[in-house]
Amino acid sequence: MHLIITMLIGLGIGTMVELLLPGHTASELVLAIFLGVAGALVARFVGEAAGWFQPQEPASYVGAVAGAIVVLLLYGLVFRQRRRAR
Repeated sequence: MHLIITMLIGLGIGTMVELLLPGHTASELVLAIFLGVAGALVARFVGEAAGWFQPQEPASYVGAVAGAIVVLLLYGLVFRQRRRAR
């Protein structure tokens, strides 16, 4: 059940980020959702494997949110700079 909640957190973060930024297409929305889910899952698994938190602790959900945001920020920094340079 905690994996479903983690994926929903990533989906929500990806959707919010993409809808709050102006001038985007539907394909970018789908990409942001996938990146948000991937970031949430990776952060959750890394945190559990490193022993920072247990699967059902509230800190694991905070880690999922932070992971989704970090992945989306990194993607934005890397690929949005390329668009401006063109």
